[in-house]
Amino acid sequence: MMNLREGLAAYLRKGLTSFHTPGHKGRADLLPGVEFPAADLTELPGLDMLHAPAGVILAAERRAAQIFGAERTYFLVNGATGGNQAILMALAAAGRPGAVLTDRRAHRSVAAGFVLSGLRPVYLPVVLHPDFGLALGWPRPEETALAEAAALHLTSPSYYGSAADTAALVEQRDAAAPDLPVCVDAAHGAHFFGSSFPPAPLAAGADLVLHSGHKTLGALTQSAFLHTQGPRARRLPLAQALETLQTSSPSYLLLASLEAAAEQAAREGLTEELRVETEALRAALGGDLRLLGPADVGTYGICGVDWSRLLVNVRPLGVGAPEAVAWLRREGGLEPELWDEENILFLLGVGSTPADVRRLRHSWEKYVRQCRPARPMRLTPLREAPPLPPVRLTPREAWLAPKYAVPLAAAAGRVAGETVSLYPPGIPLIMAGEEITPAILDFWRENADRRWQGWSGRSAGTVLVAGRD
Repeated sequence: MMNLREGLAAYLRKGLTSFHTPGHKGRADLLPGVEFPAADLTELPGLDMLHAPAGVILAAERRAAQIFGAERTYFLVNGATGGNQAILMALAAAGRPGAVLTDRRAHRSVAAGFVLSGLRPVYLPVVLHPDFGLALGWPRPEETALAEAAALHLTSPSYYGSAADTAALVEQRDAAAPDLPVCVDAAHGAHFFGSSFPPAPLAAGADLVLHSGHKTLGALTQSAFLHTQGPRARRLPLAQALETLQTSSPSYLLLASLEAAAEQAAREGLTEELRVETEALRAALGGDLRLLGPADVGTYGICGVDWSRLLVNVRPLGVGAPEAVAWLRREGGLEPELWDEENILFLLGVGSTPADVRRLRHSWEKYVRQCRPARPMRLTPLREAPPLPPVRLTPREAWLAPKYAVPLAAAAGRVAGETVSLYPPGIPLIMAGEEITPAILDFWRENADRRWQGWSGRSAGTVLVAGRD
């Protein structure tokens, strides 16, 4: 078996065009002035300190705050994962009473943040789009729920590029609970500059906003920005949480790449030429494929769509997504971000070129021609997920509780000891600490052959429950 370095070299030799993270797409010109490996340094005289910045790191963070429209920006070297966890730990340190209203589409790092912080989540349902079978929309919370909450944690844009109306949520917060912090995991929206994208959460009035610098911008993988503004964002506990969670030996390659990514985003970002080519692709393929686009805004809880993400449903062709992806990789030399049984996701970034998008369009056009006439699909559409179950233990209590496996047939009424997600779309069917209801068990059995994450006893037909036998 080849070693890791050989595996990386073998992959690069394939020469696939990247439609996945990271956003720099391997372009060294997006990291000017960063020498590798000479710049792989740690905290030395003149290079400042990440957890007590007073020199070059502080200057770079201040410049990034100006670019993104924040009052204070923190550079993160443990990705958006560390940012989500730090936000929840800081909320716990602030001592606000009540639960945290949380988007059910939240990244698994949010669940880990609840384990670390001990806070209690109240999960808000999402809206499935029937054409894609994915959770793309998010309804507004009830005003009474806002008034009783400690914070609101929202994911926008979603992994698939659908955006919530953050400004309307902030306006609702101002009326119902003026002191409530609005926290937005916008990891996939760091490139929202200009009128062609949905409004950026900071401009909409969010208090804490998280951006992945590497997903669509030019930063190196594992680097992110955490922005704050206003009095609801308690900076001291946030800084203390980041110091607790992040390494004491930060990579200066990551830090320098964040500085370069912010400056590049301010100068250019995702170009107008890239947008024009993307619109041409949508126009050419919209009659044969189902693409998420502007026409979906205002439906199924979707308030905006990111044009630089191409969510393609292949059901109209009568083929499965794995079959289409295999052809696109083999014949077109294209590497998507993600696919399931019938959807494929393509991501553009600052390193993408108009030629890349044309190559994607021409490959799809060729594939569509060879698929006609369409064959009937045999895939079973995903039905609406069951109602969210009651929370019996906080994620931290469930994490610390003794656990044992029981057969699914005997699991009704028990408290889940593990978080089990259908992936994609990655929304937990059951979170650790929630009650396993009959409706969830029915859904589980009906979809047992789909792809699951976190289900340790799948092959045995068991599930971990929390508590004592």
